[in-house]
Amino acid sequence: MFSKATDKFVRQVDPEGSLIHVSRVNDSKKLVPMALVVKRNRTWFWQKPKYQPTDLTLSDLLQGDKVLAPVVSKKVFLTFEGTYRGNVSGTLGTEVGSSSATLRGEGSCKLQSCFGKLNKEELDVRKLLQDSSGRLVEMQNPLMQQLEKRADVLAVVKERVLTTKPCSITQTQKEQCSFQGILGLLGMLGNSVKVFSKDSSNVEVESVVSLEVPSGTVIAYSILELEIKKNGHFDICLQPGTIGGIEADSFASWPSDDPLDMVDRGCNGEKVATRTPPSGPQEMDLSPLAQLPEFTRWSFFKRLQEALMDRTALSYMECVLEELCSGETLDIAEGEELSERDRESLSALLDGDAEDGRGHLSAAHLLLSAMEELPDQTLSLLSESCPDFLQALDILMCRLKEGSEAVSIQCLPLHLQDNPAFELAEQLLGSTQVTLRRDSHRLWTETADEVLHLVLCLSVQGLSLLCKGLK
Repeated sequence: MFSKATDKFVRQVDPEGSLIHVSRVNDSKKLVPMALVVKRNRTWFWQKPKYQPTDLTLSDLLQGDKVLAPVVSKKVFLTFEGTYRGNVSGTLGTEVGSSSATLRGEGSCKLQSCFGKLNKEELDVRKLLQDSSGRLVEMQNPLMQQLEKRADVLAVVKERVLTTKPCSITQTQKEQCSFQGILGLLGMLGNSVKVFSKDSSNVEVESVVSLEVPSGTVIAYSILELEIKKNGHFDICLQPGTIGGIEADSFASWPSDDPLDMVDRGCNGEKVATRTPPSGPQEMDLSPLAQLPEFTRWSFFKRLQEALMDRTALSYMECVLEELCSGETLDIAEGEELSERDRESLSALLDGDAEDGRGHLSAAHLLLSAMEELPDQTLSLLSESCPDFLQALDILMCRLKEGSEAVSIQCLPLHLQDNPAFELAEQLLGSTQVTLRRDSHRLWTETADEVLHLVLCLSVQGLSLLCKGLK
């Protein structure tokens, strides 16, 4: 809940900016000016990095006994209060032999953040450069050894946004669920007699959770990355977008086998560095999703459509899948942040053969990683898209991708020949800066952002595979 509130705050006050939202209240005390933060790059090149605060400051990392003290300026930042509402609904049906069951659910969520007046503290970078001139990094420091092994990047906290008085975050959730079961007995005693038993029940749940945030809590911060040489010399990356790292001898370390490419990002067309996947795009395989049992695919599809309306839930599911794919042992049943439905969905991916389970996890992680990168408008449109539309759009996008030239209008899938459906496809593509154009004979696309186009293609393909053959 705290992470959701701080994420909403950063998206409102500093979209496409340098601020990073604080995901855990416990990290607040670590995020002092000049504190060290580990920037951890992710599996897929389009994913935003993770930031993990440490208990150390830059002074702890340098050789010598002289303490490097930060000089900090303080000023009023702004006053912030926000209220966010969301609604979800869905139907889940199953039929086995002569038995069928239908589950219908509706829910609403309201998140209210009252951070009040906020202050900002900013590190005097010029003073830091003067005081640290000539100092060397202790390369034998345990933190440095761990970073070299993981090929991560080290950064220092440049500025932070803090609360000035106790404030609250309140989340109100309402859920209504109805269940109806029908049992049929056919051919009783050789006759065509049918006996039906109907059972219907409704459950309504409302919960209100309030979190009191103390004064002086850090809710957002920005960093400056460090470029560290093998001999201990280091530079602070001052230019926006400059990427740091640790110089290493081994080709298995950063940056030797992990080249940095520049891709177009952002509305201003600026270049931002991103990592190329080491094994190339051939590893982007979503096909294992189609091999899941029908009920598992449908349940996972409906859960993902709900999660598309809640970016925090989507991000947390992606983090859990990332850890599972990396080989970490997690007890899904005890995940505090996971809902009961999320636990069931993730556990279902692990059922069956171990090799199949790894394939299912990898494909699910790829799908969620792609969806997490999409804009809010795109996520909203995907959450409301029906299976027939998604499968038709997937076919169209594949045909457009395969042909370097325009595609014949006759190749338009039947479901998209309906004007409202075609308009929805135009709107969905347009939300990722892809323009779908047509004349009387041809269809073609104009793409402004190749990365967004790629993650949309993966998202549509993954959702299409999950609901393939389902009605």
